[in-house]
Amino acid sequence: MRNLIGKLLAIVLTSICIVNCTPAKKYTVANAHSHNDYENTSPFTNAFREGFGSIEADVFPVNGQLLVAHDKKKIQQQNTLKALYLDPLLSGLMTDSLRKLNLLIDIKENYPEALSILQKELQPLQKYLSTTTEPKRVTVSISGERPPPSRYTDYPDYIFFDNDLKQQHSPDDWKRVNLVSLQFDKISAWKGEGAIPKTDLQKLKHVIDSVHSAGKPIRFWAAPDTEEAWKQQMKLHVDLIGTDKINELGRYLKEGSKS
Repeated sequence: MRNLIGKLLAIVLTSICIVNCTPAKKYTVANAHSHNDYENTSPFTNAFREGFGSIEADVFPVNGQLLVAHDKKKIQQQNTLKALYLDPLLSGLMTDSLRKLNLLIDIKENYPEALSILQKELQPLQKYLSTTTEPKRVTVSISGERPPPSRYTDYPDYIFFDNDLKQQHSPDDWKRVNLVSLQFDKISAWKGEGAIPKTDLQKLKHVIDSVHSAGKPIRFWAAPDTEEAWKQQMKLHVDLIGTDKINELGRYLKEGSKS
């Protein structure tokens, strides 16, 4: 009987350790995502120098170029994706042989034209681009207006797609998904201060765990942009922490915060 109790106790202790003794994920600036990066005073440059692992730009196709802006009325002809992002990225990759980046391109309208232009503008970066069969130093993810999943394979395999879990995907379609991005305030009304409600934590954990079970990383947009919110996302093992506060999040992560 004593041996049986001992074995049961060992099983219980092992189970507790599986739940509670898993090593915490170590977060670095590679887990930081510069949201609406072009609205900063130094588009691309600031986030790239901070070491951010993911940078986002919204684009409109205009006269054969991709122009960077959140709203069409704010478009300025000189703010091209090539000048603000692609050329500096190429220069940065040539300078730093270890640098990696997820470039999230949010297409605001007319995705067929935008993707056609993008393929031409990415040609100088071709040797650095990840494909479905070979991870490399730059991964291009398309968000915003994009083709239905059944049309993903119409595009070169260095074009990946962001996902909002609103459409059905075949297994082959799912291979072209690089990231799942969800709207935080559709899941929780928490504003990033004080204790997050337990029910909200449970809902967030369920969503995050489900995405991870499907083999994809996750980020949230429209999440509170506070230190407490960054900390909670790390505790929940969100893969990319989005921010408009580049230097503040960079400093926070470099200080060695853990999930």
